[in-house]
Amino acid sequence: MADTATKELRKPFTVLLNEGDPEAKREEIRQYFHETFDAYEILFETLSNDEAFYRRADPLRHPLIFYYGHTATFFLNKLLLGKFLTQRVNPKFESTFAIGVDEMSWDDLNEAHYDWPAVKEVSEYRNQIRTVIDKLIDETPLALPVDWDSLYWVIMMGIEHERIHLETSSVLIRQLPAELLDATSAAWQICDKIEGVAPQNELLAVSGGTVKLGKSQQDSLYGWDNEYGQFTAQIADFKASKFLVSNQEFLEFVEAGGYQKEGYWTPEGWSWVQFKEPTCPLFWVPQADGSFRFRAMLEEIEMPWSWPAETNYLEAKAFCNWKTSTTGEPIRLPTEEEWYRLLDYTETPDAPEWEKTPGNLNLEDAASSVPVDRYAFGKGFYDVLGNVWQHTETPIRGFPGFEVHPLYDDFSTPTFDTKHNLIKGGSWISTGNEIIRDSRYAFRRHFYQHAGFRYILSDAPVEIPDDSYETDPEVIHYCELHYGSDYFNVENYPEKLAQVALNHVQGRNKNKALNIGCKTGRTAFELGVEFESVTATDFSARMIRIGVDLKEKGYTQYTLPEEGEIVSFHQKNLQELGLDRSRENVEFMQADISNMKNLFSGYDLILVDTSLEKAYNPKKFLDSVHTRLNANGILIIASNYDWKSERTDRDQWLGGFKVNGENTTTLDSLQSILSPHFKQSDKPIDIQQVLRKHRRSFDHNIVQVTVWEKQS
Repeated sequence: MADTATKELRKPFTVLLNEGDPEAKREEIRQYFHETFDAYEILFETLSNDEAFYRRADPLRHPLIFYYGHTATFFLNKLLLGKFLTQRVNPKFESTFAIGVDEMSWDDLNEAHYDWPAVKEVSEYRNQIRTVIDKLIDETPLALPVDWDSLYWVIMMGIEHERIHLETSSVLIRQLPAELLDATSAAWQICDKIEGVAPQNELLAVSGGTVKLGKSQQDSLYGWDNEYGQFTAQIADFKASKFLVSNQEFLEFVEAGGYQKEGYWTPEGWSWVQFKEPTCPLFWVPQADGSFRFRAMLEEIEMPWSWPAETNYLEAKAFCNWKTSTTGEPIRLPTEEEWYRLLDYTETPDAPEWEKTPGNLNLEDAASSVPVDRYAFGKGFYDVLGNVWQHTETPIRGFPGFEVHPLYDDFSTPTFDTKHNLIKGGSWISTGNEIIRDSRYAFRRHFYQHAGFRYILSDAPVEIPDDSYETDPEVIHYCELHYGSDYFNVENYPEKLAQVALNHVQGRNKNKALNIGCKTGRTAFELGVEFESVTATDFSARMIRIGVDLKEKGYTQYTLPEEGEIVSFHQKNLQELGLDRSRENVEFMQADISNMKNLFSGYDLILVDTSLEKAYNPKKFLDSVHTRLNANGILIIASNYDWKSERTDRDQWLGGFKVNGENTTTLDSLQSILSPHFKQSDKPIDIQQVLRKHRRSFDHNIVQVTVWEKQS
C-alpha cells in the first residue's frame, strides 16, 4: 500500500508492558496514544460534510457524532473513576458521549434525548482530552511492569478502546450513503484488484491436538478482561476450507434460493430473515438486471468476486447448513477452540514475533478486503489471520479464573449471555489488541462487522456451555439479596425499601418514579406495581442486565457459592413474587449519579439506594435533584454512610469527619444541602440488609432511610 496518513498504525503492532527502559516506554506509550488519536480523526475526515455526522447509519446505533466524542470521553471517565484525575473537562459531553455502543436494552438510543453538539465543538473537546493525557504522561513516572493498577494501564485501555472504535466506526461509515463520503481520501484507498475469478475452494486436513487458551496477569501485552484465565481443550482431527468463502462461492447459496428457504436457517436466523427480508449480504448492492455491485467503505464498486464474502453469523451458519444439504457432509463453522487449533497447526506466530504482518491486517495493504488467495499461511491455508474476521460457533464466555477490571467492569460480562458469538482473526483495519493471539471479541449474531467465514468438516459435536446461570461473584450476592431467601429473620431489604417509598406517596401522583442504584432490580419492580412508569438506573451494566433479563423473560437464574468450589443453582421468577404485572412498567438504564443526563427528570418519586456513598461527587447530585422532581415530589435516600476514599475522595464525603472539632454526619450534610428545596418528613428509618457471601458468611448492614418532600 502507498504511504498514507494511516501509516503510523503499522508499528508498533502493540506495546510490550513488561520490559525496556521506563522512560523510553513512557514515550512509546505517548506515541502509541497520539498515533491512535490521529488515526481515529483521519477516519472521520472521510465524512464529506457535517450532515454525515448526524445521519444514523444503523437504526440500532447512534449517529457518528456520538462515536467521534465517545472515545475521548472514555479516556476522561476512566481516569476519573481511577482517581488519576479529579476534574471533568466537559460534564455535559462526558454524560452525552458515555454510553450506547452495543444493542443493549439499557442503551438510550432515543434521539429526542440528545442535543448533539456541533462537530467543531467535539473536535475542540478531543483536543482538550489530548492535552490532558499528554500532561498526565508528562507528570507521571512509569514503572515496569505496567499492571492493572497503573495509570499507564488505563491509558492503554483508552488507546485500545479507540482502536476498537476505529474499526466499528468504519463499519458504520460503510453503511452511510456514499454521497456523504469522500472516496478520494488518500489514507483510505481500496485494493486495486477488483476483477478476477475466485479460486476454487477445497477442504484441507487439520490434525487434532491440545489447545490452551487464556493468559495470566503477568502477560506482556495489554489485555481485556475476557482474555485472562486458563482453558484447555482436546480437538479432534477435522478439515477446514483452504480459503475464506469468497463472494463467488457465496453466490451459489444466493442463487440456490438460500434466503428464501427456512430449512437452512436457525430459528433465530429465520426470524431475522423475516424481519429484515434480505436477499443477499448487506454490502452487496442488487441491480435491476439481477447482477450485484459491492459497497466498500467509502464507495460502491464493481463486485469483487475474489474478495471474501462479508456476512453476519446467521448468514454464515445458513450457508454451512446449505452446504451440508448439498454435499451430505457435516459442514459447519469452527468453534473458537478449533480456530485456535488451525492457527497452531499452521504455525502462525503471535504479533510480537512478526517482522511484518502475515496477512491483510493493521492497514498495511488496503483499506478494504483483498482476494482470498493473496496471503498464504502454513500447510496450504490462506487468510488464517486478516482480510475479514471469521465467525465461530462459540458464544463468548469467561475462562476459569476470569475477573473484571475494576475500572471497566462491564466490558465483557454483558455479553456473557449466549447471544454474542466470537469472531476471530482480525480484518484489514484491525490493529493493536485486535491482532494479537489472545484477543476475544464477540458480537450479536445478526450484527455486521468486516467479517466473513471459513467452514470446516467435522463430526465432533459443538458444545455450547450453558451460561444462562449468572456466576459473576459481585452480582450473584445481589440476586440473592433481591430475589432469594430471607436470613436471620430479616425482611427482604429491597422489598422493604420499596414499601417505605410507597407508603410515603399514598394520596400523591404515582406517574413516574426513578430508582437510582437499582442493582438487580427488585425495588424497581415493587414500585412498578403502583407507578405507571419506573426508570431504574445503576452505574454497573453488570447489575442491571439481571433486571433486564427479568423484564424480558420473567425469570433469572444464578449460582450461589456454598463451600469452596461447591455452588447451588437457583431460578427466580417475578410471577412467584407477585411482580409479573409490573414488568411492562419498568425500564432499566445505565447512569452515573454524579453526572446524570437531563432526561432523568419529571419524577413524582426519586429513590436513591446506597449510591451516594459510592459516588465520586455526591453533592453535585444533591444540589440539583430538586430540578428532577415534580412539585411536591418525594425524595428518598437510603445509605449506610460507608464512605471510603478509594471510591470517593475525602473532600467529597458528606459526613464522617470533624469540622472545627465537631462531628459532622452524613445526615447533617443532607439536611444542610437539601433544606433550601426540601422538608424532611418524619424521622430517619433503619432497615436491615443481609448480604449472603456464601453459606456461612454474611454481611449485615443497617441502612438509614430519610424521606424528603419537595417544597413548591
